[in-house]
Amino acid sequence: MNRFIYIALAVLFPLLIVAYEAFYTVNETEQVIMTQFGKPVGGIVNEAGLKLKIPFIQKVNRIEKRILLWDGSANDMPTKDKLYITVDTFGRWRIKDPLQYFLRLRDERSAQSRLEDILGSETRNAVAKHELIEIVRTTKDRTPAVDPLLAEADVGKLLPIKRGRRQIEEDIFSAASVKLAEFGIELLDIRFKRINYNESVRQKIYARMISERQQIAERFRSEGAGEAAKIIGNKEKDLQRIESEAYRKIQSIQGVADAKATEIYAAAYNQTKSARELYDLVKTLETYKQVIDPSTTLVLTTESELYQLLNGVGQ
Repeated sequence: MNRFIYIALAVLFPLLIVAYEAFYTVNETEQVIMTQFGKPVGGIVNEAGLKLKIPFIQKVNRIEKRILLWDGSANDMPTKDKLYITVDTFGRWRIKDPLQYFLRLRDERSAQSRLEDILGSETRNAVAKHELIEIVRTTKDRTPAVDPLLAEADVGKLLPIKRGRRQIEEDIFSAASVKLAEFGIELLDIRFKRINYNESVRQKIYARMISERQQIAERFRSEGAGEAAKIIGNKEKDLQRIESEAYRKIQSIQGVADAKATEIYAAAYNQTKSARELYDLVKTLETYKQVIDPSTTLVLTTESELYQLLNGVGQ
C-alpha cells in the first residue's frame, strides 16, 4: 500500500509541475508576448483569462496595457536670452506596438530610461530656442490686474509673447512622438511641471527684484515728501493769512475802543480845571509806570516836574 502511494506521488508530482508550467493567466490590464528560446513566437495575447503554453520552453512576458507615467528629473538648461533655469517635466505614455516595444526595450525600466533621454533632449532643445517669457506664459492677450497706485510706476506690465508655454509643449510632443514611435511607444502628453531659476542666479534675481521695488518705494516716498511739503506750505500760508486778518481786526477793535475810551475820558476830565489837572497827572503816572521799572536809575534836576511831584508826595 505504501509502495503504491509512493509510485502515485512520483507520477503526479511531475505532472503537477508540468501543468503549472503549461498554464498561465492574463489580467485585464496587461498583454502577453510569448518567447521561445528568447525569440517571440505566436501573436500578442490581449484577452484576459487562462491560457496554455509549452512548459519549460516558452516564457511569458507581460506588458502593461494601461496609461503609464513618466516623471522626468529636474534639469538645468539655458534659454534663448541666456538665463539658466531648472525645468521639471512629466508625461503620459502607453505601449502601442507591444512586439516592437519588446524587441527594442524588453521592459519598463529600459522604456523609462529611453523616455528620459528623448524627452529630456527635446525639452532642452525647445527651451534653448525660446526666451524665458515664452516658456512661462500661456495667454498672449492676458491683461494683468494692476494696483492703481502702481499704474504709473511701470509695474505689472506684461511683455508680448509670440507662442507661449502651451505651444512649446506641443513642439516637444511632436518631436518626441516620432522618435518614440520607433520603440512601439505612443506619447500621449507632456507638460512642464515646474520652471524655476537656477540656484546660482536665483539670489541675484531676488536682489534685482528687491532693488526695483526699493526704487519704486523711493519714488513714492519722494512724491509723498513733495505732497507733504506742499500741504505744509499751504497750511503756513493760510495760517499767516488768518493771523494777519485777525491782527488787523484786533487792531481795528482796539483803535475803536481807544477812541471811545479817550472820548469818555475827555468828557469826564474836561468838565473842570481840577479834573483836567487830575487827568494830566494820571496819564503822566501811567507813562512813568510804563517807562520806569525797578532797575531803572533816574537823574533828575530840582526843576524837573517829576522831582517836584515826588518831593511833594514825600512831604
